[in-house]
Amino acid sequence: MPLSIGIVGLPNVGKSTLFNALTQNGAEAANYPFCTIEPNVGLVKVPDERLQKLSDISKSEKIIPTIIEFVDIAGIVKDAHKGEGLGNQFLSHIRECDAICEVVRNFKNNDIIHVNNQVDPDADKETINLELIFADLSSVEKRLERIAKEARTGNKDAIKMVSVLENIKTALNNGKAVRELDLSDEDRLLIKDLNLLTIKPLLYVMNVADGDEEAFNSEGATVIKVNAQVEAEIASLPEDEKNEYMDAMGLKQSGLDRLIKAAYELLGLITYFTTGQVETRAWTIKKGSKAPQAAGVIHSDFEKGFIRAEVVSYDDFIRVGGEAKAREQGVLRIEGKEYIIKDGDTCHFLFNK
Repeated sequence: MPLSIGIVGLPNVGKSTLFNALTQNGAEAANYPFCTIEPNVGLVKVPDERLQKLSDISKSEKIIPTIIEFVDIAGIVKDAHKGEGLGNQFLSHIRECDAICEVVRNFKNNDIIHVNNQVDPDADKETINLELIFADLSSVEKRLERIAKEARTGNKDAIKMVSVLENIKTALNNGKAVRELDLSDEDRLLIKDLNLLTIKPLLYVMNVADGDEEAFNSEGATVIKVNAQVEAEIASLPEDEKNEYMDAMGLKQSGLDRLIKAAYELLGLITYFTTGQVETRAWTIKKGSKAPQAAGVIHSDFEKGFIRAEVVSYDDFIRVGGEAKAREQGVLRIEGKEYIIKDGDTCHFLFNK
């Protein structure tokens, strides 16, 4: 399953424009509230310039980047949990996402309607975050109602669950996101199937235009500033024209690339590579993963029968000019089950079939 990011925000803040820029799927982005009703889902190749360099050395027949899934849902308005706007039922579409990307509007444009008739990114953020809290509160209360009956019979697991849920309910009623709580790994496992929205890592995309930025309090969360309209224009260009356009705009990296990079950092992810004549491929794993776990991303049999890994760092691979020369020059390392994979490692796994 690819990494999945849910895109949320008020209507007309640029969610669908951002989604179109990311995926080039052509989701409708119209100047009226609630133009997105069914969720838009798109897969995006994760940009990584290292892939081409590895492929050039290995003379690979194809390059396979890792991918990320974006899910764009209908705009959420104040009191959506009470049925305002289109309600909050669309939040169910992002409950299984790995993280949430919240788009806030930070540009003025009289031709684009703002549902609250004023540009105030802090107020937009508060509205959306409260609606996520209300959605989680509803889920927690429903589970509490069911599990409390089991707890009254003396079921120890149910009693523990009630304790955890009551703690979460108190926090949510006080306007706190679940991610702010100091939950143990055991607690998180107990509530995993609830797929709470406010436990997910959160980053903000601030949709800006030149000279129109307002102050914004992210409360320590990552903020990526993008001009979604400009990003959509860049994304629509042929590959050979993108860099030229970006140079003319004074952009070293697209906002979309920065967003994807920030999502990886937010989730504690890194990339390792496999490379050869057939293909050069990127694989995504959690930072701190050991070699057998990393091998398991390719196939579960690789993890079960893991023997050892042959590893060359990306820098060494490029410097010496490939795996054969890395072996000759002694920079190819043999690593065992306890080796922790590093970002950029090129790996060849040996396993028992």
